[in-house]
Amino acid sequence: MSPTPLPAESLGFEFADAALESRVRAGLERVEQALLDATQSEAPFVTAAAQHVMVAGGKRFRPLLVLLGAEFGAGAGAEIGADEVVKAAVVVELTHVATLHHDDVMDEAALRRGSSTANARWDNSVAILSGDWLFARASDLVADLGPEAVRIQARTFGRLVEGQIRETMGVGEGQDPLKHYLSVVADKTGSLIATSVLFGARYAGASEEVQESLRAFGEEIGVAFQLADDLLDIASESDQSGKTPGTDLREGVPTLPVLIFRAQADPTDPTDARLLDLLDSDLSDDARLSETLDLLRSHPSFQQAEDDVRRRAADARKLLTTLPEGPGRQALDTLCDLVATRSV
Repeated sequence: MSPTPLPAESLGFEFADAALESRVRAGLERVEQALLDATQSEAPFVTAAAQHVMVAGGKRFRPLLVLLGAEFGAGAGAEIGADEVVKAAVVVELTHVATLHHDDVMDEAALRRGSSTANARWDNSVAILSGDWLFARASDLVADLGPEAVRIQARTFGRLVEGQIRETMGVGEGQDPLKHYLSVVADKTGSLIATSVLFGARYAGASEEVQESLRAFGEEIGVAFQLADDLLDIASESDQSGKTPGTDLREGVPTLPVLIFRAQADPTDPTDARLLDLLDSDLSDDARLSETLDLLRSHPSFQQAEDDVRRRAADARKLLTTLPEGPGRQALDTLCDLVATRSV
């Protein structure tokens, strides 16, 4: 009988080391049960609302990184399923799911992971309060990990919120739109992924030097992972990736390829002029959206965006060179390959 698929396998992630794969699978099973336990309330409606997005699926990418970070602990694999490591994985996933509840309200989203969002299933108030409740549960659990964990979590949460505020407020006068966007991505995505791998290493007993290397790696690969998602929005076919192409374009969300294009566009060039007009038009029209996707896919700015993602994945890989060799490092190296090729 084949093993139960890991959520992250939907990304194409594969393990080269069977023993590590077995440890991670066992760890994620514990995390999954702990997530269900942590989101139980005496009020059945609260449980249903809090678990609504969580049980719809998800890659559990952040818990996976917690467990991989734990591979660098003093026990070198033996600590991957330690109670504190599992609790840390639950904390970061609860935090992530809470942000999804809030994001869906702000985006007026109707679907999340193929199912109705909490705000669509009930209303905005329920979705916001459910997100708040999940943050509270994460805060309660992280307190068990000690004052430093509380501090790390609070600072991470601060970055998540600040990134969302800056995204909501938009680009300020005199600001470079691309730099603004990259800083938002670092706060909204990179920060929690960095904390994930840091928590795993920390609560498995890794050295301070290893913890810092993994935190820096998580920040870099987290940004690259989000930017690769930007490319998927343009490059993918829905039957290949499960992601409807042009979703961000249709909703007017600025992404890496579009921002690179706008920064370099030549209004006197017929192709650039047409693409500028399309990007400034109502892309709810399927024909206009299809034309926009075709033009972006063939434009040099898209290749530049791909090159940028590959460079960031390569920079993340360089940060691994200071870490002890072994299956954990090999898995993170594989993750760099995955991110670098995710857009193609």
